[in-house]
Amino acid sequence: MNEFLQAIEAFAKGSTIWVYLFIFFGKILEVSFGTLRIVLINRGERTIGSLIAIVEITLWLIVASSVLVGFKYDFLKGIVYAVAFACGNYIGSWLDELLAFGLSSMQVVLPDLASAKEAEACLRARGFGMTTIDVHGRDNDRSMLIMTMQRKRLPEAIATLEDHCNGAVVTVTDIKTQRGGYLERAMRSGQLRDGK
Repeated sequence: MNEFLQAIEAFAKGSTIWVYLFIFFGKILEVSFGTLRIVLINRGERTIGSLIAIVEITLWLIVASSVLVGFKYDFLKGIVYAVAFACGNYIGSWLDELLAFGLSSMQVVLPDLASAKEAEACLRARGFGMTTIDVHGRDNDRSMLIMTMQRKRLPEAIATLEDHCNGAVVTVTDIKTQRGGYLERAMRSGQLRDGK
């Protein structure tokens, strides 16, 4: 292991394009893993988050030490490190959206009772569970749908609403845990596969 670290240190003392690329992409990977770790832990995935932390801190040690070696004489390493930090945050948040871990709650207020029935039927046909509540708006009676779903299914639910009901007010929040209900039963019985 010492030989590996000495090789990295010797490599990092250089000022070639490869050193800057190593710092840039290494820092992007490290920060992306860090962002993903935080998201996973916040969503209750502690084990996976902790395993990612091992990779993250190892990358940090290697990349940060590469920048600190000769930093006073090669300020460009610090600039590359800072730019990569910003890019890593962006890529980490993009990965969070792409992987869509966890659960979300969606509340939908529909403009009238007829469109509510149509939207409810379409969503239920696609396997979404929901609770329907009659609510009263300023101008007329409305319906509200309250749904909990796997976060990766949000685009499908929103697209279904847009296809069948213009004027719906949609609010989405992330939730950490859910106990009971349709979603839990469907996941336990194996009805939900491949994110559906």
